[in-house]
Amino acid sequence: MLTMNGLSGLLDALDASPWGATSGRAARHNREAQVARRPLYTAEERRRRDATPWTLVQGVLAPIQFAVFLVSLGLVLSFLATGDGLAVATASVVVKTLLLYTIMVTGCVWEKVVFGRYLFAPAFFWEDVFSMLVLALHSAYLLAVFTGFGDGQGQMLLALAAYAAYVVNAAQFLMKLRAARLDEARANARGVVA
Repeated sequence: MLTMNGLSGLLDALDASPWGATSGRAARHNREAQVARRPLYTAEERRRRDATPWTLVQGVLAPIQFAVFLVSLGLVLSFLATGDGLAVATASVVVKTLLLYTIMVTGCVWEKVVFGRYLFAPAFFWEDVFSMLVLALHSAYLLAVFTGFGDGQGQMLLALAAYAAYVVNAAQFLMKLRAARLDEARANARGVVA
């Protein structure tokens, strides 16, 4: 069976072009392997993470936002199924969006304290990139509601798109949280203070 890694290795072996090395294609795999082994936090970043109150703020806001999301999702789906409850569904999406803005702002402060930059720290780069899409979709929803663009059903479909992006982004952050815990467990098993 020919896998992607096998195919990539075969192509690299047959590639006589000097451009592969120049473009970094051959080095890409080594860099990805090094990144995969690098812990999410350095010892200093972990110390700052554990010392800042913004870690607790994020830890409190994230489950609150998720609970509001679940309630709002139910209200949005109910409206789409029955045509009733537009005002309540709209209010729930607005509250969810305000919580999203709050968690994004406090998350930026947290990232600055821990990593020295407000956004796109290497450890959370792709999560932050996808967060921008989540923010854009939620903001587009608010713009549609407050300008009266589209009907209720169209606005709620936009809210569902924003919610789908939010679920993906939440999964990204949960995977990072799990990776950080695994890094800490590995460091503790080796007897190394990470």
